[in-house]
Amino acid sequence: MTRIKQAFDQADHPLLNVYFTAGFPESGSTIPVLKALERAGVDLVEIGMPYSDPLADGPTIQQSSLRALENGMSIEVLFEQLEDVRKEVQLPIILMGYLNPIMQFGMERFCQRCAEAGIDGLIIPDLPMELFDSEFLDLAKQYNLDFIFLITPETKDERIKEIDKRSTGFIYMVSSSSTTGSTGELSEEQMNYFKRIEAMNLGNKRMIGFGISDNQTFLQATSHADGAIVGSAFIKQLEKDSSQVGVTDFIKKIR
Repeated sequence: MTRIKQAFDQADHPLLNVYFTAGFPESGSTIPVLKALERAGVDLVEIGMPYSDPLADGPTIQQSSLRALENGMSIEVLFEQLEDVRKEVQLPIILMGYLNPIMQFGMERFCQRCAEAGIDGLIIPDLPMELFDSEFLDLAKQYNLDFIFLITPETKDERIKEIDKRSTGFIYMVSSSSTTGSTGELSEEQMNYFKRIEAMNLGNKRMIGFGISDNQTFLQATSHADGAIVGSAFIKQLEKDSSQVGVTDFIKKIR
C-alpha cells in the first residue's frame, strides 16, 4: 500500500494537499517547508519542480518558479535535497513538473531517483495519456510510483473514464479552465462540475485544485470530493513568512 492510498484509507476527514515550489523562497527552503507542513498537520505535499514555461500555472506560481530557478534549483539539486528526507518526513510526497525537463533528465533515471528518495507519486500536467501508456506506465509500476492525472470541466466523460483506469493515488480535478491562482468563492458552475464528477462513481479518490485559498473554498470543494489542493495561496504565505509559526497559522485558516 502506498503512502497516498494509506492517507486516504485512514482519514476521517477531507484531505489537505499543499503545493509549494522547490527552492522557494530560498534555495535551501525545500526541506524546512516540508517539515513545517508536516508539523502543521497537512495530509499530503506536492512539490513543484520549477520550469521556465509552466503552462498550467498562474502568475504567483510562475514567479516562484523563476525565483527558484534563479536560486539554482534543478531536478538534480532537488533530488540531492530529498536524499535523506524519509529520515525526518513521513507524509506522502508528490512531485509535480513538466515533461520536457523530465525527458532531458531521463525518464527511467527520474523514476529511479524518485523511488530512492521515497517519492510517492507524480503529476505531469502536459504528459499525454498515450505517451504515459508507452513510456511511463511500466516505469511507474517498476518504481512503485502513483501517477496522478488531471481532469477539467471540459474533459469528456469517456476520457475521464480512461483517465480513471490509469490513475493511481487520486484524480486531480482542476476546478476551472483557467490557470492556478484564482481566488474567491467557487461558482455555481464549478459546484455543478464537482457534483457531476462525484456522480460518476469513479474508482479513484478525487482532489480539487485551482482556486482553493481559504476555509470557505476548502469546505465548498470537499463537500463533493475527498480532498483539496492549495497552491498559490500558500506560495504567497511563503513569500511573507515561511517560518513554522507562519505555516501553521496558514494551515489553521484553511481547515
